[in-house]
Amino acid sequence: MKNKGIIIFGGTGDLAYRKLFPALYNLHCLGLLPEDYKVVGVGRKGYSKEDYVEIIKKWTSEFSRLKYTEEDFSEFSKRIIYYQMDMTKVAQYRDLLADLDYANGRKESGWTYYYAVPPKIFGFITDGIRLAGCPLSGAKVIIEKPFGDTMDAAEYIYKNLKQCFSQENIFFIDHYLGKEMIINIMTLRFANAIFGGVWNKDFIEKVEINAFEEVGVGTRGGYYDKSGAMVDMVQNHLFQILSIVAMERPADNSSEAIKAAQTKLFKELKDIEDPHKIDQLLVMGQYKGYLEEDKIDPESTTETYVALKLAIENDRWRGVPFYLRTGKKMAQKKSEVVITFKSTTEGAKSNKLIIEIQPDEGVKLDFNIKKPGTENTIEKVDMDFCQSCVLENRQNTPEAYERLLMAAMDEDRALFSQWNQIEICWKYINRIMEIYHRFSDKVHVYEPGQDGPINNF
Repeated sequence: MKNKGIIIFGGTGDLAYRKLFPALYNLHCLGLLPEDYKVVGVGRKGYSKEDYVEIIKKWTSEFSRLKYTEEDFSEFSKRIIYYQMDMTKVAQYRDLLADLDYANGRKESGWTYYYAVPPKIFGFITDGIRLAGCPLSGAKVIIEKPFGDTMDAAEYIYKNLKQCFSQENIFFIDHYLGKEMIINIMTLRFANAIFGGVWNKDFIEKVEINAFEEVGVGTRGGYYDKSGAMVDMVQNHLFQILSIVAMERPADNSSEAIKAAQTKLFKELKDIEDPHKIDQLLVMGQYKGYLEEDKIDPESTTETYVALKLAIENDRWRGVPFYLRTGKKMAQKKSEVVITFKSTTEGAKSNKLIIEIQPDEGVKLDFNIKKPGTENTIEKVDMDFCQSCVLENRQNTPEAYERLLMAAMDEDRALFSQWNQIEICWKYINRIMEIYHRFSDKVHVYEPGQDGPINNF
């Protein structure tokens, strides 16, 4: 199926400006977009084509990975179309699609629809496209997380999408899956004998997956206060990383085999055995000053920090604790996976494998050697590969959205979440939150710049 172009609903939003247009510009510069591929921004603001292009130019010049040039952008801008409409008015979609030469009765569609809007708008867009007589076979839709702020909302979104798009053409995007070091985890595990043989309960003491931010909720208060850190980060980003770290080796390198291995892992998450001990498994926190943020309920108990301890019930991981942590207003911005191995010698520190996801990308390995000298003293040393420290690597590594947009064009689903995975994760999180609210319901206040609440694990 020919890729005709992408229609970005929310074309005047932060995601479109900061991520999507710079990514598409980079793909254009690399010659990866079809010659007649169009980029359509849809928004409510009354911009002319010239005004819109100037705005895109400003953001692209600032956020493009590749060197920005006037000549390249001039060529890229020929792809851009701006369409003003109220996305909640379903009748206007017929005009939009007709103007894009998407007439009723056609047998094929090469358009990709990108929902870069809040979930409350998803239904209007899907209904509008469907009532306009579209899409026809081959149309793709990319859904930006969050996929609803509750399980019921997520199910409604999915059922509505299936009335309009075929299941195989619904792409749930999780930009963490497009990050270089997340993709590299599988290579690290399965292409290195030194790790493959010890990636199990016999050698690993614990696994930690951390995603910390220095910033607060910023302008996202209205959305964030209804979802919290558990829905915003744990239920999607951290669970996806968990699945790649802990899944069995896929039968092959196909997207179907990878997704099957991930889904099997999600089904093996161990249920909470004693609800009365929930405080030993889950810590929730809220940074001091959150209640004064814009669009936040002054009596809100929404968590901005989560530390979750979970277990996996299978032969590889039985007995190994997995710690998932995320928080805002933390001491530093850092996303990483830390594998702590069991100590084999008295007095020696445990070996650690640290996979750095952001802001730096790389791999560190802590190990023990004899300290130089006459005494038989053990000391810890590091091996450090910083991938992003090399200019050539930074220039040649696609941004997450570049990789994901190309994957959608190529119909490669390995880097996208699947509905059955989303459903399993929602049910698991709902069960945990139900127990937490019933047997604990504590949200601990922590000072900005700290590593979460004092009673953390």
